[in-house]
Amino acid sequence: MSLLEELEADCPYCGEHFAVEAEPASAGQQFIEDCPVCCAPIELVADLDAGGRWQLSVRRDDD
Repeated sequence: MSLLEELEADCPYCGEHFAVEAEPASAGQQFIEDCPVCCAPIELVADLDAGGRWQLSVRRDDD
């Protein structure tokens, strides 16, 4: 059984929709992932809310 959760995001540079994977152990940690289309670095923070649902914060790495 996999604990990975697939989350949906939109690139803040080119607008492309893509998926990222997160696991509960990494909740609240910031990570950088390159857009699969424009290759720009995107800052992501995946966190679990009080109800156990994932919340994904996405922003430009140069902000």
